[in-house]
Amino acid sequence: MERTRIVSERSFPRITLPAAEGGRPIEVTLIAQLDPGAGDALAASAGQRQRRHPAHHDALEEPSALLSAPDFARDDPTSLFSFSVGPNGHPFHRHAGRRVFTAVSGSGGARLRFSSATFEAAQADPGAFLRALHHVEVPPDCMFTVRFDGGTWHQFQPLRSDRGHPALFALSCHPDELAGLAEGPLKTQTAAGEATLASLTEVLPAPVAALLAEADRTGLAVAITTLALHAAPFSWQQGLCARLRSVAGYLRGLGPRRGSMGFVGHRAGLPAVHCAHGLPMDSLLQSQLTEGFQYQDCATVRLDADRLPQQSPATLLAALLQAFVEHPPTGVGRLMRLRNLLVGPLGLRTAQLGCPVSSLACPDSPGNASAERFLQRFPVLAQQHDAHSAQVILGADDRHLRFRSCVAVRIDAGKVEISLSTRVACRNGFGRCYMGIVDRVHRHYIAPLLLTSALGELLSPAARTAAAVASR
Repeated sequence: MERTRIVSERSFPRITLPAAEGGRPIEVTLIAQLDPGAGDALAASAGQRQRRHPAHHDALEEPSALLSAPDFARDDPTSLFSFSVGPNGHPFHRHAGRRVFTAVSGSGGARLRFSSATFEAAQADPGAFLRALHHVEVPPDCMFTVRFDGGTWHQFQPLRSDRGHPALFALSCHPDELAGLAEGPLKTQTAAGEATLASLTEVLPAPVAALLAEADRTGLAVAITTLALHAAPFSWQQGLCARLRSVAGYLRGLGPRRGSMGFVGHRAGLPAVHCAHGLPMDSLLQSQLTEGFQYQDCATVRLDADRLPQQSPATLLAALLQAFVEHPPTGVGRLMRLRNLLVGPLGLRTAQLGCPVSSLACPDSPGNASAERFLQRFPVLAQQHDAHSAQVILGADDRHLRFRSCVAVRIDAGKVEISLSTRVACRNGFGRCYMGIVDRVHRHYIAPLLLTSALGELLSPAARTAAAVASR
């Protein structure tokens, strides 16, 4: 007769198991119960995203992705992996380094198998491996954490395999990716940040694996610890809950699995935009349309230089122009589509970008056909740059007006000033009527929004990280 002991726990149910040779104990902690069927659904959706990751690797029945590599140059040996274990479980194995991971069990629950036998003891006596086995059972649809020392033999399987439930999906932190690795190709690969979960894995020796498979087939008596929430282990309530969750996971899996998109939103703390009719004295726009113009404005932003990547004025200006092209503000795009719809039948020039920078996407437009290239990339009508400033002239000619814009970056005394100036010469009465309609919208909405949207891209974490990497 099996001996059963149940202990109630008011906090997180937890089990601590001894490790081999006095190492850090194995710890499994139950955190929370999710909705019925949520474990299978989470494993399916997260597994789909994992497969699309550039660092996805599928081996040893344990698909994984390296989400964050170690940075040994900055004395950071930690790494972060995602991994999943499907309905068939994965092989018994061990790692040289310690592991800490948080996981969600499938809707059939998860069986975590550990053996505290050392590698030497298992090789000398495969039976020692079996005698050191201990199973930890995690209920269906549960969040839990696992922590164990390097060299700990472990295997994860679904607790119920009747409906093809996955065992778990997890995020695993490796505190020191080089820990326990002997000198050789694997350590060199790991030091280069190119290790995979499979390359860091050592499976059971063949004689021990064969003995374990035979013991599993014939029925092996193993010590089992069952963690539970809301209902005591081995009770009819827990059994009923497990069956209902198994069915819920199965039913949720019958629905269509549509790959959903993910998004990254960033809102930079931008300084206020100052709008004026006058131009800076050194603006290249001062030399444009000197025969006469009817409209002129200048939108300017000033901010501390340390908020932007440490680059030259010309490089910052190029990044700003690229942001105008690749990340146009949605509101301005809608206005341009409306404008194109209204003026297209009249034979006027149409553009996808806001008019102050529209010539960046239309290098062959009238007035821009002979444009030069700024940094061999962007079509401009004129340019000027030195150690402290950079500016370019954009523009185009149309039947009703001619416009010229100046995009400028100035760096002085730890401050960066970025400006977008526009000057318009009307060719006829329709041009004057047109500018009378769009004047306030351009001055108070289009120009400031174009400037702040592009500047926000320069201040985004991704842009700063890319600039830091490029400067190494």
